Amino acid sequence: MFLIAGPCAIENEQTVMQTAQTLRDVCSDLGIRLYFKSSFDKANRTSASQRGVGMDAGLRILAEVKSRFGLPILTDVHESWQCERVAEVADVLQIPAFLSRQTDLLQAAARTGRIVNIKKGQFMAPWDMRGAIAKCLDAQPANSQQPTANGRIWLTERGSSFGYGNLVVDMTSLVKMREYGCPVIFDATHSVQQPSTQQGVTGGNREMVPYLMRAALAVGVDGIFLEVHPTPELAISDAANQVRLDDVRAILEQAVAFDRLAHSF
Repeated sequence: MFLIAGPCAIENEQTVMQTAQTLRDVCSDLGIRLYFKSSFDKANRTSASQRGVGMDAGLRILAEVKSRFGLPILTDVHESWQCERVAEVADVLQIPAFLSRQTDLLQAAARTGRIVNIKKGQFMAPWDMRGAIAKCLDAQPANSQQPTANGRIWLTERGSSFGYGNLVVDMTSLVKMREYGCPVIFDATHSVQQPSTQQGVTGGNREMVPYLMRAALAVGVDGIFLEVHPTPELAISDAANQVRLDDVRAILEQAVAFDRLAHSF
C-alpha cells in the first residue's frame, strides 16, 4: 500500500510544511510510501470562494516540500497548458474527477511523461475508465519506458453521485478497475463528501473515513488517498471531510494492519 496525502488546498506555507513533516515522520515509522498532495487551485468548487494560492506560489511551496522532506509530489491540473509547467515539480499529475473525460487534458498530462492519476468521475462507471486509459496511452512519449498502463496511469475511486447531496462507494468498482492493468487507489476523504449541502458549500462526514478505508483495503487496493489538515474546520475547502492531522497516525496504523491482512489470503 502507498499513500497520497496532504491538505486539500495550499492555503499557506506553514500549514503545508507542518503537514508534510508529520506525514513524512508517521509514514517513515510505519513503512508507508508517501506521495505528498496539495492543490494550488481549487477550480471545481461549487461557489467562487477561496481557491488557493495559485500556480506560481503553489509550485514554489511544493518544490520546497520536495527539497526539504524528500517527498514525491502529486497535484491537480485543470487545463492542458498547465501540464508541462506543473510536471517540472510534480511527479504525478492528477486529473480531477469532474475533468476525467477531457481528452486534451488527459493527453497533455500523459505527454509530460509523468505518472497520471485519473480520479473517476462521480458520474462514470468503472468500465468507462478504459477510455481514459486509452487516451493517455495514445499520447505517451515515444521513448516512454512504460508502454502499458501499469505504473504510468493510476485510477482513483472517489464515490458516485447518489441523489443530489450524497455519494456512495461501490466496492466492486475497485475490483473491476484493477482488471485494466493500473494501480487502483481509494480516496477515503472525498468519498464521504456531501456535495453542496451546506448553503452552497460541500459538507461531509470525516468520522466515516476509517470505515470506508478499511473496507477498500479488505477488498484490495494499491493505494489510499487522504486529505489531511492540522485544523480541518478552518480549511478553505473540504473542511468537513479532511482528516485531522493529529488522528492520522492511528488511522494509518489501521490501514497497514488491514493491508497486511488482505495480502495474507
